[in-house]
Amino acid sequence: MWGMPRHVLQVRKLHPAFHPELHRVERIGWLRAAVLGANDGIVSTGSLVIGVAAAAAGRSEVLVAGVAGLVAGAMSMAAGEYVSVSSQSDAEHADLERERKELASAPDHELDELTGIYVGRGIDSELARQVAVQLMEHDAMGAHARDELGIVSVNAARPVQAGLASASSFAVGAALPLIVFTLAPGGDATWIVGASCLGALALLGAISARAGGSPPGKAIARVTFWGALAMVVTAGVGALFGA
Repeated sequence: MWGMPRHVLQVRKLHPAFHPELHRVERIGWLRAAVLGANDGIVSTGSLVIGVAAAAAGRSEVLVAGVAGLVAGAMSMAAGEYVSVSSQSDAEHADLERERKELASAPDHELDELTGIYVGRGIDSELARQVAVQLMEHDAMGAHARDELGIVSVNAARPVQAGLASASSFAVGAALPLIVFTLAPGGDATWIVGASCLGALALLGAISARAGGSPPGKAIARVTFWGALAMVVTAGVGALFGA
């Protein structure tokens, strides 16, 4: 019951047998930030470890660079997500405030506007007017936010949630290549780090595809290709400058 949208609770009161459907779109806010953070953590830190190792640096230097990359990357992801999602949230609040003023100053115009939206969606004008009137009487602001502005609670901007999800998932992803490098034998450490990162990226692609309800093959191929490319390029740069 907790966290269930208000309209679902209302329907459930009227119809006790009603079972709400769970939609994957409700996960989109934190899922996008978490997948992006974990992917970046694995790719950037794995590439950094491989690149520094390819420059013939010692194990301690590689680990220092990797830990620094983890901390800096997590903070950067948190700040970047928070700032970008805050900008989206500011825009949403500005639109809602303008809509609130228009409802107060010109309610008839807003009623006509809402009616026109429903007519455009295929409802005949008389029924569209009745629906608009009833929705305006029930929750005018909610109706205009949803149907005119496209702002609904399940996908509203949540800056703090996005920042925390992105930073924590980045740190978890970045920890993998560091742990593997620490435990791997010296001569094969670079190859083992690369293979483990690609395996983790493939698993991440499969999990994100399953959570989002999309085919896993494309997601796995996409994420492993770009991860492999990043590590190969970084290893080449490290070897070039190390030489």
